[in-house]
Amino acid sequence: MAPLVTVEDLHVDFDTPTGQVAAVRGISFTVEPGECVAVVGESGSGKSVTARTLVGLPGPGARVRAARLELAGQDVRGHRPRDWRRVRGRLAGLVLQDALVSLDPLRTVGAEIGEVLTTHGIVGRRERAGRVAHLLDLVHLPEPERRARQYPHQLSGGLRQRALIASAIAGEPALLIADEPTTALDVTVQAQILRLLAERRAAGVSLLLISHDLAVVAQVADRVLVLRDGRIVEHGPTGGLLRAPAHPYTRQLLAAVPSVSSRGRRLSATAEVSEGADVLSRPALPARPEIRPGDTVLDATGLTRSYGDHTVVRDVSFSIARGETLGLVGESGSGKSTVARIVAGLLAADTGTVTFEGRPWSGATERARRPLRRRLQLIAQDPLSSFDPRYTVGRVVAENLEPDVPRSERGEHVVELLRRVGLGPDLLDRHPRQLSGGQRQRVAIARAIAPRPSLIICDEPVSALDVSVQAQVLDLLADLRAADGTALLFISHDLGVVHHLSDRVLVLHDGAVVEQGPVGDVFTYPRHDYTRSLLDALPTLVAAGRP
Repeated sequence: MAPLVTVEDLHVDFDTPTGQVAAVRGISFTVEPGECVAVVGESGSGKSVTARTLVGLPGPGARVRAARLELAGQDVRGHRPRDWRRVRGRLAGLVLQDALVSLDPLRTVGAEIGEVLTTHGIVGRRERAGRVAHLLDLVHLPEPERRARQYPHQLSGGLRQRALIASAIAGEPALLIADEPTTALDVTVQAQILRLLAERRAAGVSLLLISHDLAVVAQVADRVLVLRDGRIVEHGPTGGLLRAPAHPYTRQLLAAVPSVSSRGRRLSATAEVSEGADVLSRPALPARPEIRPGDTVLDATGLTRSYGDHTVVRDVSFSIARGETLGLVGESGSGKSTVARIVAGLLAADTGTVTFEGRPWSGATERARRPLRRRLQLIAQDPLSSFDPRYTVGRVVAENLEPDVPRSERGEHVVELLRRVGLGPDLLDRHPRQLSGGQRQRVAIARAIAPRPSLIICDEPVSALDVSVQAQVLDLLADLRAADGTALLFISHDLGVVHHLSDRVLVLHDGAVVEQGPVGDVFTYPRHDYTRSLLDALPTLVAAGRP
């Protein structure tokens, strides 16, 4: 059979105020009917641009040229907007990373899916509601008739992502393009989405998967394309490529994946990888300060929080010592972020107490907390939403410096903080929206460490970062812990990250702690069924490609 997708010598350039930028530089590949091809690489490697170009959405200011660009034997190089509308949904479906942004907030889920059915003449008006419910049932959305009447903001992240997949398959496309479809989802919801994609493949649909999660790729892909700076540097069957990568860049990506085997060693590369280079060594991380009696930074006892009749946190207790990292894991809705907000003093507990640096924290007025506020910092999952969009990077970081820093020295302090997180002074006058995701996350860390806090709450700080930038951020947090004795409350759905970085772990389920202890003990010998279910849902780098 002829390939469903044929790409030959594809180039995509963007016109910018400073000149033309090459995003994709002469790549070629095919996707066969019923095949899953994964495209991996760092942010900026050209993955998403390649995927969007296949459906005529490369982005504003894009210049696309190719020797061949065919979908189902159809040359799409000269397609006009009207032609692309016939392709999208009917020939190729697109599933994006952030379903909340991708779904229309002013329309119900049923109306969103129904538009695809109407546009492509799949069913008549009378049959549309039944077909929508059938599609939602196909993606395992509970109570499909009721969900069809709901708006995107009324659904959880996992339900929204499933609704987006239902919309993408409504036109019965032969090709499904999934651009980071499981990023920021917890391991159990991620496993559900991967099963959905596998079901689509079993139904004969081809899949082009864009992902920075190599473990996810290992579970579903037949072949892998590794992109770097817009070029394919390596490609091949999934199993062989992940077990024995030939290119040093691929080996670097694999070495940056956090796991139990990476504990105590750096994840990020210490030098630029080049052709013919050997695998870069991973030196040991600096040891964290020794924990001594009386070094407790934070103590939480009996925390409970309810909303109406629904209890989201149930009698949660824990302590964190100086220089210690406590991991907090659980599914979406388990109460992790609510615990973080209570500890940060942003939400009051119904019952229970929080003591910070030996002083009452929960129940205290904000005026009483203010002298200690700089000693406790928060790194949010989406730093962009926590920055004032009017501020430059320099001002974002400077506003958190200790008040006794002289005005004449504040600029020098900000430059040093940016240096510590691997950023240069050239970013000082930029605004956060002009930065990449990894750069914004490092700016958030620079701001958090500016007042030399004793505790940083890290709420999903690396979930949306590619594997290389994630490695840099995790190494940085480990360095801060060793250098300053900073304690970390590390909240994450990525159990590999938690295993790599944490000393102890708490497992939350329905708001209650079901298991806790040293991270190695809990993850190696889990005692609770829920903990075992989380670990069983975790994808691994054992490739599952077809023979």
